[in-house]
Amino acid sequence: MAAPVTQGGALGGQTAGGPPGFDRKPGPDQAQTHTSAHSRRGRTPLPWLRWLHLGFVALIYLFMLSPLLFVVWLSFFKDAILYFPPSGYTLSWYVKAWDNAAFANGFLFSLQVALIAALGGVALGVLAALGIIRHRFRGSQAVNTLLLSPLLVPGIVAGVAIYLFYLRAENTLDMDIVGTYGGLVLAHVCLTIPWTVRLVSASMSGLDPSIEEAARNLGASGRVAFFRITLPMLRPAIVAAALFSFIVSFENLELSLSLVGPGRTTLPIAIMQYLEFNLDPTIAAVSSVQILLLGIVMLVTDRYVKLSQVV
Repeated sequence: MAAPVTQGGALGGQTAGGPPGFDRKPGPDQAQTHTSAHSRRGRTPLPWLRWLHLGFVALIYLFMLSPLLFVVWLSFFKDAILYFPPSGYTLSWYVKAWDNAAFANGFLFSLQVALIAALGGVALGVLAALGIIRHRFRGSQAVNTLLLSPLLVPGIVAGVAIYLFYLRAENTLDMDIVGTYGGLVLAHVCLTIPWTVRLVSASMSGLDPSIEEAARNLGASGRVAFFRITLPMLRPAIVAAALFSFIVSFENLELSLSLVGPGRTTLPIAIMQYLEFNLDPTIAAVSSVQILLLGIVMLVTDRYVKLSQVV
């Protein structure tokens, strides 16, 4: 009498008698091997595509930095009359630039004006951004647009407008403003305020107000909460605003051209006056020093505040 065949036995006999792997459930190792093989077939590695991308990015960086590299290279040319290829290289143009009193005095004067303008513009810009973002009032958007409008006005137009305003103020107040140190610094402060308002306003809009409210609920006054909570969170934006304000003021030519007085010549104006009668690599040497100075300022700033988080 034949023994009854159970379902499991039938399946077992079918599995044993059938072809290898027929109706057999794959094990964990086989499933993982099959999945990895399928992934390798689906993702074909293209190493040349990665190198092509890196090469394209390198070309873009080279294209953007080529004017700076060319100026630095030009400052070492030996020939006073520029032509290619140069007959040799020298450092004498840097010595000539240092011996020129107009460049040395212009550099120190521009540095002084830029530092004061950056500090004043950041202080006033932070207060303006705080009033616009945290204390809404009727006409706040109009004030914000007015503070940002110097970014849209060409520099030469702004310089002529400030010059005409100073002339009208001199006639009204019966005092000298055009050509004075205070008038130039005040104009540069007005030039740097929009950068602070723009950066600090954008950073302040992204802050969580509940953090400051928690400090107020724990007993901190409004001033303590601002200086201990809000201001440290705004530090990247404030440092970036100070950096851009310094650069904009230090390299400004259009605004300063009609406002400087005797003995108060900025470095860009000294360069322009030198180019009226000379054309040699001395200007390239002066420009290379400016590039080095601003590069060091940006590297030191990025060391403490990551500019990529703000810019």
